[in-house]
Amino acid sequence: MKTKPMPWRVVLGLLAACLFALGAAQAAPAAGDSVRVHVDAKAPGTPFPHFWEQMFGSGRASLALRDDYRKDLVEVKQATGFGYVRFHGILDDDVGLFQLGKADKVFYNAADKSAASDQPVYNFSYVDQIYDGLLERGVRPFVELGFMPKDLSSDPKALQDFWYHPNVAPPKDYALWDGMIRAFAQHLIARYGIAEVSKWYFEVWNEPNIGFWAGNPKMPTYYTLYDHTARALKSVSPRLRVGGPATAQAAEVADFLKHVHEANVPVDFVSTHVYGDDTADNVFHTDEKIPRRDMVCRAVDKVHKEVLASPYPKLPFIMSEYNASYANLPNVTDTVYMGPWLANTIRACAGKVDAMSYWTFSDVFEEQGVVRTPFYGGFGLIAEDNIPKPSFNAFAMLHKLGDVRLPVSSDSALVTRRADGTLVLALWNYAPPVGDTASYTVGRPKGEVKHFELDLSSLPANAKAQVWRLDEAHGNVIAAFDKMGRPAFPSREQIRQLRAAGRMVAPERLALHDGKLGLDIPPQGLVVIEVH
Repeated sequence: MKTKPMPWRVVLGLLAACLFALGAAQAAPAAGDSVRVHVDAKAPGTPFPHFWEQMFGSGRASLALRDDYRKDLVEVKQATGFGYVRFHGILDDDVGLFQLGKADKVFYNAADKSAASDQPVYNFSYVDQIYDGLLERGVRPFVELGFMPKDLSSDPKALQDFWYHPNVAPPKDYALWDGMIRAFAQHLIARYGIAEVSKWYFEVWNEPNIGFWAGNPKMPTYYTLYDHTARALKSVSPRLRVGGPATAQAAEVADFLKHVHEANVPVDFVSTHVYGDDTADNVFHTDEKIPRRDMVCRAVDKVHKEVLASPYPKLPFIMSEYNASYANLPNVTDTVYMGPWLANTIRACAGKVDAMSYWTFSDVFEEQGVVRTPFYGGFGLIAEDNIPKPSFNAFAMLHKLGDVRLPVSSDSALVTRRADGTLVLALWNYAPPVGDTASYTVGRPKGEVKHFELDLSSLPANAKAQVWRLDEAHGNVIAAFDKMGRPAFPSREQIRQLRAAGRMVAPERLALHDGKLGLDIPPQGLVVIEVH
């Protein structure tokens, strides 16, 4: 049968359609990289408090006097609404709280040997400026009680390796230690009022199970310190909240709770620390290979169960330090990797911990010395010179999540609802860091694009979506820094450019079609969607 030839416009149209389909097939994610997310916007849910952004760590206490520290504090407060900050060193000599000597000699004629005495002299000048600065910006102290003032130390040579070398020895006289703790608490109440200070937390020391405590044996001598401190605080007011053991590697919690119960010592919360590159040997005493993605929440689950099994099953549990790494790894803490890492951590830890304190909110930080370059794998959300990192954008995006969690089957999604009915979803494509060393490694994240198909029901008529993205091409200051050649000391104009490049990109506005929406997310990408 002879047919009529097709008109040339039809031929070209079919050819274009074929080429488009071929290109779409090549660009589409491979089978198995597609995620379907079904959500009923009015389904019953569970409470979802924002436990991951209630508190942040920071550089040592004296840095809180700096203008750049306070500017970064305000930025993170605006982005997350956080309420507490924790730092080392409120008792360190550079804050000047404690000395032994005659009050009229210590400060005006320290060279006079007759000034020496065993009488404590307290100076709260810097303490007040530090805490005033926090409170004026809407943030309360989570008071880590450490480290040891030189005049109170049993070993002036017991110095920790940090650049500022805090003294980590036990006190030489517990009567003097108790008196200092009481005077400190009394002063805070006199200045700020018990109604305010009762909302603070007092954590005894930092990581006594490793090199931050020179007592021997470590934990029994730490228990002595804890007992004295808790009782001294409660003698000033029973409303003051005290806790510990603030250990590294999620360790010693069960034994600590057993001790305070048997010794009848006050405890109002339990705290510990963990990082994504802590080892299974240190945390669980096993030879497992636990990936960075899972370590923090595996440790949270462990401590959660220890608290439930203790004499204090309802005791608040605060992970008072956590991050993806305890080292300075530029391909981890400086990069967009932190978006999916943080989102997955929130998903897996939810319901098992009362608060988690990300270490830290700012790279105004000197544990390894003065910052030498803006992007060196620092812990902070904001780099030197007030430059926002991808981790800052991740926290700002995830702050949009609601306070009710809705069920979803995927481990790459969080679905929440706000009080006004707005549906907020976080979706991510986790991929490991490009490099895992202290040196920056150039390269693209390994993995495939992940395609998400959303099927949302019970939405308002004409519902629309706003979509925020964090990935290599969105909210990623490192891309701009790389193009500059990674200058160690950027010019003022380069700093201005980096600040602009680090800002979160404005959201896309997308229409839904019968509650359906498709999205592609590249490796190490994070997306947050508002639907209303």
